[in-house]
Amino acid sequence: MPRVARTKAATLWATRKDPMAKIKDRLQADLVNAMRAKDELRTSTIRMALAAIKTAEVAGKEARELSDQEEIGVMTREAKKRREAAEAFREGGREEQAKQEEAEAAVLTEYLPAQLSDDELAELVDAAIAESGATSPREMGAVMKVIRPKVAGRAEGGRVAAMVKARLGPSS
Repeated sequence: MPRVARTKAATLWATRKDPMAKIKDRLQADLVNAMRAKDELRTSTIRMALAAIKTAEVAGKEARELSDQEEIGVMTREAKKRREAAEAFREGGREEQAKQEEAEAAVLTEYLPAQLSDDELAELVDAAIAESGATSPREMGAVMKVIRPKVAGRAEGGRVAAMVKARLGPSS
């Protein structure tokens, strides 16, 4: 039986349906759909995200394809930039630009794994503290070393650090 060639559009559509598809593939498929729908916000945000991923791919000594975790890291950084920019715009009295940045951040977070709840994060922090044997805030680095790979992309580093610090108690 002859193999049927898939068009690029069919391939992109297939990756959109597959939640385990690489983020870059999903972004490319969604870019086509956003352009067809004439959704300027999604189109510009997705283009910006693809540019950030391509920049990360060519950074360093030679070009390479990013792993899923690295793509998540790039998307997390971009979403964080948007949230921080929205906060800065709001402090500067520029509400319209702040709303634009928040809308872009919302589009980017659609491509990130679900964030951990406080209870789930507390559970992981407690397990990491037990695994590392830490008893004081001075050993926070050891705990962070254990927990960072477990929460990658699912919780911001500042939030994790604050929870670890609170669980280890006040510094002596």
